[in-house]
Amino acid sequence: MDVKDKKEWYMEYEISKNRPGLLGDVASMLGMLNINIVTINGVQNGRRGLLLMVEEDEKIEVLRSILQKVDNITITRLRPPTLLDRLAVRHGRYIERDIEDKKTFRFIRDELGMLVDFMAEIFKKEGHQLIGIRGMPRVGKTESMIAASVSANKRWTFISSTLLRQTVRSSLAIDEMTPDHVYLIDGIVSTMRSTERHHSLLREIMSFPAAKVIEHPDIFVRESEYELSDFHYIIELRHHPDEEITYEMLNRQGFHDFDVTLGG
Repeated sequence: MDVKDKKEWYMEYEISKNRPGLLGDVASMLGMLNINIVTINGVQNGRRGLLLMVEEDEKIEVLRSILQKVDNITITRLRPPTLLDRLAVRHGRYIERDIEDKKTFRFIRDELGMLVDFMAEIFKKEGHQLIGIRGMPRVGKTESMIAASVSANKRWTFISSTLLRQTVRSSLAIDEMTPDHVYLIDGIVSTMRSTERHHSLLREIMSFPAAKVIEHPDIFVRESEYELSDFHYIIELRHHPDEEITYEMLNRQGFHDFDVTLGG
């Protein structure tokens, strides 16, 4: 059977006692069932994750039955791999996800590599993808968006930004309106310091079937007709886990003072 006819599965198990030879026993069982291990890694808290390649789904059920009888491990996941499963195996940990709002994902600056991989996988998806990214100045928002665009082999275009100087686009060239673009939007600049021509372009971009990333989505929603429910993903990026993401400076001093401190 050709490789393209095989199907990927994600298996994760929790280790109650990591005795010598445990991984070898699991690998032997997979080998006897002719299930290939594509990737294997620890995924934190005494758990191990494996990406598997299998020809027949029935073998997965046989594997499940066998492993339920193996001492010292408990199967926690056995399913077709999700994006989060793939990233967990690649980076050795799961992305932190909000318990109540499942579309909100949290990172700290030390995890920029994982964040870039996460956004790159989103950018690779076809059609409309709307991502909001929250974070204080100079935490790495802009550099992550650009790096993820490059990783996804996408062209990135600033619709609004304060990265080097204030950018407020009012039109795009024909070759800039293609699905292989990622459109980067500063939610403060676009809603609080722009023109009607920019708003018209923004509405066109928002309905275009391509990936859009909006910095400061809460301000963007507050000052526009869009809602947080319009976003497919909300990313929160902090310098450290306890950092508060706040716009108190903006509310107190106004945008003219706040934009001096803005940046990735």
